[in-house]
Amino acid sequence: MADSDTMMRRQRLLADFGEFALRSSNLDEILHEACRLVADALGTGRAKILEIQEGGRSLLVRAGTGWAPGIVGELRLPMGERSSESYSISVGRPVIMRNSRAENRFEIPEFMREAGVVASVNAPILLPGGRPFGLLQADDTQPREFGQADAEFLRTYTIILGPVIDRLLKLGDLRAAEERFRLTVETALDYAIFVTDRENRVTDWLPGAAAVFGWTAEEAVGQPGAFLFTPEDRAARQPEWEAATARERGVAPDVRWHLRKDGSRVFIEGSLRALFDEGGDLRGFLKIGRDATERRAAEERLRESEERFRQFGEASSDLIWIRDGETLAFEYLSPAFEPIYGRSREEQLAGNTLESWTALIHPEDREMVVQRLLSVRDGARASFEFRISRPSAGELRWIRNTDFPLHDEAGRVRRLAGIAKDVTEEKASAARLEVLVAELQHRGRNLLGVVSAVAGKTLGDPGGQAGAVEHFRSRLQALSRAQGLLSQSGSDTVEVGALVRAELEAYAEAHAGSHAETRVERGPKVTIAGPKVRLTSRQVQNFALALHELTTNAVKYGALKGEAGTLSVRWSVGRTGRGRRCLVLEWVETGYEVPPETGRRGYGRELIEKALSYALRARTEYTLDAAGVRCRIELPLA
Repeated sequence: MADSDTMMRRQRLLADFGEFALRSSNLDEILHEACRLVADALGTGRAKILEIQEGGRSLLVRAGTGWAPGIVGELRLPMGERSSESYSISVGRPVIMRNSRAENRFEIPEFMREAGVVASVNAPILLPGGRPFGLLQADDTQPREFGQADAEFLRTYTIILGPVIDRLLKLGDLRAAEERFRLTVETALDYAIFVTDRENRVTDWLPGAAAVFGWTAEEAVGQPGAFLFTPEDRAARQPEWEAATARERGVAPDVRWHLRKDGSRVFIEGSLRALFDEGGDLRGFLKIGRDATERRAAEERLRESEERFRQFGEASSDLIWIRDGETLAFEYLSPAFEPIYGRSREEQLAGNTLESWTALIHPEDREMVVQRLLSVRDGARASFEFRISRPSAGELRWIRNTDFPLHDEAGRVRRLAGIAKDVTEEKASAARLEVLVAELQHRGRNLLGVVSAVAGKTLGDPGGQAGAVEHFRSRLQALSRAQGLLSQSGSDTVEVGALVRAELEAYAEAHAGSHAETRVERGPKVTIAGPKVRLTSRQVQNFALALHELTTNAVKYGALKGEAGTLSVRWSVGRTGRGRRCLVLEWVETGYEVPPETGRRGYGRELIEKALSYALRARTEYTLDAAGVRCRIELPLA
């Protein structure tokens, strides 16, 4: 047992340590001083403090005296070793080892053996609440008869040391938190942070608030919190509502326009929090808000842009679409998808895969379409046409796609976009135009052939050059009328009634309807009657010339020359001897004085009797006698 002098000395050392701990706030400095005083009090020359680290897996030599360089602050011991240090911490009481040479309970750590340590006494350091911090240990290179008084001295020392360590650890955490807070509020200049008292007057104006609102701390401190509100919000008593809500609920939203020092406005997204003390009494308010003016403006511009795009997409008769660059699934489809593809947007987007879309494409075009899409995903642009089959009726439609990539800021293709147009009618019109051009070429060749034949016959007429020119002109006019009727019909056919009326109106001004009988105001009686029968362009030219010759002869020599004659033009649809449909036209002139025959057969009659038969495989009968003219034409129909 220690004598009274030793006890007094140790008590004095404990008092000195207590005073030192009160003066210092440096944990490492206090721990090192504790080791020095313990080694001095026990006369060992060595002492150390081990701190538990890594979740209890190791012990760090946190402080010490009398040890070689490289030990204190650097060396770690595994907690799992059979050492007196680990054992003391695990059982929570001091451990005495008087002579390691005669000791078989524990293993001495290597660094202690190298230092020649053979005896030690230690005690665990417990923080308030009994949580272990580590160990305080005195070591000697000579065998020592450490006793219970020595162990109790160390235990008393650790009882004093534990709260000191706890206080300094918490102080360190507090200082670290304060430093983090300081760095945060000083660098977060787009966050306005300030504190008000219970009357909601500014007490603390942090740098972010100065940066956002423009007032310095000297200008802002003492101002009511309402000085940042707009006139309309102050008139609506929003500052009072905000404070009352925070007082009642703990926090109130603060998402509104505020005023800057220069009078401009800034949009803040934040909150007002009530600050209560431990007794629940209100101490003040903390307001934190972020300047969202630019973001809000950008969002508003984005909303306007999206609205313009939506209106454009919904108004467009062409389909506008956007695809994901990786999956090629649709991200957007304009309303035109349904009238073009025959499927609703909702149905297409419900099973939104590339396969569900390509299933609508004609099998022969499917591979080509997918390859074009893949090329666009690789950065190319593409314009192509393909066929789809509408799900409802299986109707085939032609689609023209114009596809292009959409890149991100790094130049990567993130999306694909395009415009699709239904070009079915356009392609049908183009096909009809090709047919019409071919038909026009065919008609032109036929017409030139007819003109050539007419010219040859007319200019060879012995009736004289002047008469030949006049005949040629009138026959060309007949051909012109036939071509005009073909153009007006918009197709390659003309109705028989239209041909007859056009030819008679040119000479006799007769206005007769189909299946009707009409008298002209003066002159002969003309009857035109028959059903609607259409002739092809190939038939029209020769048939029109035949009608022209019949009309010309009737005007010059026949029923249309005077007022007494009558003309009947009737037609119907019959059958040839082989059962084929044919036009049967009857031209009958009566009631006039028939001039005597000259014996010469004119071109008109030759055209009727021979040309129609040769060119159109028609069967004709032409009779001229005292009763008048009778002409029957049987023309096979297409």
